[in-house]
Amino acid sequence: MIKYVPEMTSVVMEEIPDKVTLAVDISNCTGLCEGCHSPFLRKDVGEELTPEAVDSMLSDNFGVNCFLFLGEGNDPEALMKITAYIRKVYPALTLAIYSGRESVEDEIFASFDYVKVGPFRPSCGPLNHRTTNQRLYKVSHKKSAAGSAAADEKSYELEDITYRFWRSSSLSL
Repeated sequence: MIKYVPEMTSVVMEEIPDKVTLAVDISNCTGLCEGCHSPFLRKDVGEELTPEAVDSMLSDNFGVNCFLFLGEGNDPEALMKITAYIRKVYPALTLAIYSGRESVEDEIFASFDYVKVGPFRPSCGPLNHRTTNQRLYKVSHKKSAAGSAAADEKSYELEDITYRFWRSSSLSL
């Protein structure tokens, strides 16, 4: 079961470039990031993220064009199931996930349009620091002529867009 914290769900514009994003905090985090800003999300808190909950959130937040999972929880099968539901029912919606892991399985990249990897490390800084260890990838999904990826190749390509969070150190007026 995937659980989220309804009180923390919000519309944001800075997490995924060029997207109006519904950011949904997922609990049961398995990460142990030093300096974690939400350590209570390691606990089993919140409510189940069901298709009905997704429908309600999206109807209450007209205009969002991205659904962001802030974390993966501890049930990969349930994560993939709710992701498949969103992809099927809301095909125009961009799907994104922030994982705190160093790397993720191909299934994650194949299921999402944006994937952030890397645990937060205070010494490296967050995504908007050039020294960050975290990376945000834009995922381009490939299709063969028959409509599905060829069996011997990955069904996606990755573009590291972390640089889009970096600001110039000086402003010119």
